[in-house]
Order: sequence, then structure tokens, then C-alpha cells
Amino acid sequence: MDPYYPITLRLAGKKIIVVGGGKVAERKIKGLIGTKADITVVSPEVSTKINKLAAAGEVNWLAKTFAIEDIKGAFMIFAATNDRDLNQAIKIAAEAHQLVTIADDPEGSNFQVPAKVQRGRLTIAVSTGGASPTLARNIKAQLEQEFDDRYDDYLEFLFQARQQIVQEVADPSLKRKLLKAIASPAFFTSKSRQTDLLALYKNLTQN
Repeated sequence: MDPYYPITLRLAGKKIIVVGGGKVAERKIKGLIGTKADITVVSPEVSTKINKLAAAGEVNWLAKTFAIEDIKGAFMIFAATNDRDLNQAIKIAAEAHQLVTIADDPEGSNFQVPAKVQRGRLTIAVSTGGASPTLARNIKAQLEQEFDDRYDDYLEFLFQARQQIVQEVADPSLKRKLLKAIASPAFFTSKSRQTDLLALYKNLTQN
């Protein structure tokens, strides 16, 4: 197989089409909720969860069978039906620039959605290149134990602190030392990170 190139995408405002209304479609939609993408589900019937999402305005539901015009202008397409022939037809109908993933044909897809661990601003993705989604889920479970909820606040601190350091510290050497220090275990376990950062800054500028 051709190797994949891992990236993260900003999907806000992008048109995303999910063809299918069952459990597979549910999983794909779950990963898209919160991205601010424009999500449309195309399926004559949908699961209870998808129906609730549609009722809440989280997704648009077109209660119909798939037609080629449904994917016009779509940035990303999920062929997530239980009909292999239909999934292949969706792939064929897509234009060359459109991203398409096929639930039952990872080799025929031009992108794959990895198993993901999300802790605030921290994202860890696990992919086996379609070899074993089960193994990817197992590795994800291990990572969830190692990278627990403490990383939510820590990553937010790192984001704010980095902005502050980049904007306010002119000396390149001092900037590097501060950025390295805040990524250390000492700051991860600290109960007063902002105070510790200020103390570190004063110590480095006075020596």
C-alpha cells in the first residue's frame, strides 16, 4: 500500500458528507462533532443517535437514497453504508480533489480516520494503516491510561505560556530555556505553574 501522510485538519465550515445511517456512520459522525464542520448525513433511515443529533441541529439529515449531486462541493466524504457496491459507487462519483474514506475498503480510500486520544489541546492519533482497527483501539486504550485528564489543564497552560513567552521575551536564548522548562515534568506536576514560570523567569534574568 502507499504510505499515508498524517496531518490534522481544521474543518470549521467545511462540507462533510456521511453516506449511511448505521453504527459505522455513528462512529464517523461522533469524531466530527465539535469540529464546527457542516455535516450532512445521507440515508433513508438513521439510528436513534443520529436522529437525535439531527433533531438537535448538530447534523443535517437528508432522508433519501444517495445521488451523485449529494456530494457536490463536499470537502470530505464518508462512504459508511453496509452496501459494498454503493460504497464503491460513491468513490467513483467523487471528484479527484475530494477526500473519500470507504468503511469496507481501507485500501481504496484516500484517507483514513485514526483512533484518537483527545485531552484538551493534546491529540494523539493511532493508525495501523487499515491492518487492524482492533489493535489501534487497544493501543488507544493504553494511551488513555497514560495520558489522563491532567493533560487538559497542562496543555492549556502550555498554550498560554508559550504565547506569553514568544510575545514578551526578546532574547532567543532565554526564550528557548523558558519553552524547554515549561515542557518538563516539574511543570506538569506543579500546582502553581504561573507562579513557577514567573519565578523561573526572574531567576534566569538575574543570573
